Amino acid sequence: MAKTLVAYFSATGTTGIAATALAEAAGADLHEIQPEVPYTNDDLNWRNEQSRSSVEMNDPAGRPAIGGEKVSNMEQYDTIFLCFPIWWYVAPTIVNSFLESYDMHGKKIVLFATSGGSGFGKTLERLEDSAPGAAEIMEGVMLNGEWSKDGLAEMVKEYL
Repeated sequence: MAKTLVAYFSATGTTGIAATALAEAAGADLHEIQPEVPYTNDDLNWRNEQSRSSVEMNDPAGRPAIGGEKVSNMEQYDTIFLCFPIWWYVAPTIVNSFLESYDMHGKKIVLFATSGGSGFGKTLERLEDSAPGAAEIMEGVMLNGEWSKDGLAEMVKEYL
């Protein structure tokens, strides 16, 4: 039987709320991608070129360290719904760190994001090299605003 995982990174909590609702609607397991060093408000100040998030996003090869528990049984998942905020028109580089931490061969990875105003931008192309061997990596939808559980459940059917 196919199993689904919702893995998410959420620096401020917004994406975490959306990912939790998505996991409930999909009947999926939930895993939070936690940075080894949590982000502060100053770290997330995109107007400051010296802020941690600005420095990380200006180095596409950089890989922030992941803390917290790893997914101990990644091999059991066929589909991964990967949720994150959009930073500078792409996924935060900690999402690359997550993908590179596991063998993604044969897995279907569907991207879901939150954003204050932009779409996926170049997210897909920036993540593809981090999941070699994945059966498929595709854009899902932006999870901005309010979603009903029924609406989310109906929406995820097309990705399973």
